[in-house]
Amino acid sequence: MAGDLNSSPTPFTPPTTEEDGLAWLRLIRSRRVGVATFYRLIAEYGSAGAALAALPEIARTSGVRDYQPCPEEVARAELRAGRAARARLLFNGAPDYPAALAALPDAPPLLWVMGQPEVLARPMVSLVGARNASSLGLRMTRKLAGELAEAGITVVSGLARGIDAAAHAAALAAGPDRGGTVGVHAGGVDIIYPAENTDLAQRIAEVGCRISEHPPGLEPQARHFPQRNRLVAGLAHAVIVVEAAERSGSLITASCAADQGREVLAVPGHPFDARAAGCNMLIRQGATLVRSVSDVMEAIAPLLARAAKRATPHDAPRGLPLGRARAEAPPPARPMAPLAEPAALDQMILDRLGPSPLAEDQLIRDLGLPAGRVAAELVMMELDGRVLRQPGGLLALGQPA
Repeated sequence: MAGDLNSSPTPFTPPTTEEDGLAWLRLIRSRRVGVATFYRLIAEYGSAGAALAALPEIARTSGVRDYQPCPEEVARAELRAGRAARARLLFNGAPDYPAALAALPDAPPLLWVMGQPEVLARPMVSLVGARNASSLGLRMTRKLAGELAEAGITVVSGLARGIDAAAHAAALAAGPDRGGTVGVHAGGVDIIYPAENTDLAQRIAEVGCRISEHPPGLEPQARHFPQRNRLVAGLAHAVIVVEAAERSGSLITASCAADQGREVLAVPGHPFDARAAGCNMLIRQGATLVRSVSDVMEAIAPLLARAAKRATPHDAPRGLPLGRARAEAPPPARPMAPLAEPAALDQMILDRLGPSPLAEDQLIRDLGLPAGRVAAELVMMELDGRVLRQPGGLLALGQPA
């Protein structure tokens, strides 16, 4: 269940001035602009500033009146909050932005980071599992995380109670000169959830780092956790699931990992233990069975070798993913022209979206229309709230504003 983490790097220049960085922040924080729309607008208009200027007209064309992008003062307030929390921004395309994450088509345009961002350049493995973990599950987690960290592998998890907390703590116990650990937040990078992990989170920031794609101060909400899970998977070469029920957030992380081309591994459990049902199911579906850290190292060795061979020089910008390799420069700014008979195309798109999410490439094949025409209309529909984008390139029906 593995893939190439660096299959489609895209040359791109991140913000180089404070004004450019502010424009990026305003664009991604603008209403109805998700990650996919952000990248499409940048590709279409050449810069975040030009995209911001075009947004009101794009919204008007799609029937949204009085649309305004994120105000400059709101973005500046976020920057002040980040500084107050002692966090810093990493932009996709910058040398210190995680390379594995940059290879994703839905990589966050920016990350808030607290702690030591250099750990993001190390090889990473994610370890996830049940919040109500068993004693055996916690023991296995501590052993795996500790030995991975000793081997110089950074351990990634989601700062939840149970397996997540045990993985972070064991990686920290390996010492500050080892692999370290990365905690991914569901809300703002300065908001600790659950509160019982406050001391653990502080220790992570001292020798590892904590990251979030959301503004500082944002309390985590239910919709933030699947977004966090895609980052937990996307940062790493592999995801290990220690314990998971048949329907759990850990399986969402494993699904994200499979979609992203990561190696998925699972620790088997007793058939009578509901906490083992998800792991046993993953193994039946092809996940690598984990008995010890040697199984993990054997599974990721080819991935580490390929990553080292294709490593980007430290001073070269990372790729900005737009869903395909683009060696050429971004196209010059030009207006996003409305389609002929947009209402008819809107309805064709809506007719094909139902209760279950649909892959965008499948939608384009079903419509039998040029991808550019459909993509342009999807941008307008997303701004209008009629279409929602989900991790893995999936589309779902939204609620119009």
